[in-house]
Order: sequence, then structure tokens, then C-alpha cells
Amino acid sequence: MNVRRLLSRLFGGRTGEPDWIDAVELQRRRAGGDVLLVDVRQPEEFSAPPGHLPGAINLPLGDLANRTAEIAAHRQPVVLVCQTDRRSARAAAALIAAGLSDVAVLRGGTDGWHRQGLPLE
Repeated sequence: MNVRRLLSRLFGGRTGEPDWIDAVELQRRRAGGDVLLVDVRQPEEFSAPPGHLPGAINLPLGDLANRTAEIAAHRQPVVLVCQTDRRSARAAAALIAAGLSDVAVLRGGTDGWHRQGLPLE
């Protein structure tokens, strides 16, 4: 268990910063079935080649503020992804500021996922 996750559990789920996870950790979390994977790119990026991560929902960064309650209603850990990880890091900061606690960013985004040869939809 990483230090942020331990602190999150000890202090009621709020550390002020998201976890940063790699593709292997994301695959492990998805295999457990308890993760909401949110791609914060624009719809045209989400559907354009090379594609998006399997199981991801598209919620553009610009729409995030109006849909935070919808994300929270899933009551699942959230992993955010974009092409690199810049937009998803901003999205994670916004979700944490809105009160969500189990938020992670995929390091390297879809570009990193693709460089590792992992499948995209």
C-alpha cells in the first residue's frame, strides 16, 4: 500500500492529492471491478484513433464541475485519464476539492498505455 493511500485511510479519505498509478496498477484495479474509469478528453479525442481505454466513460474536463455529483453517486474509486496526464491531473484536483477522496490519475495517460502495447478500444 502506498503512503497516500495509507494516509487516506487513516484520515478519513482526504489527503488533498490524487494517487498516481501506472498501467499495471490500473489493470489490477479494473480486474477487481471496483473502479470508475473517466476519460476527460473531448469526445472527438475519445473516439479518434488510437482510441480509449477499455471500459472508460467520456466526461470532458470542461463538463466535470457540473457532473461531480454524478461521479460521486457511483460510490467507486475514480481513475482519471487523458492523452498524457495533464488534464486528468487537473480533473483529479477538482474532484478532490469537491470532496471526493479515492481519486487517481493514470501516469502517462493513453499515450503511456499505448507505449506499453496495451489494447485500446
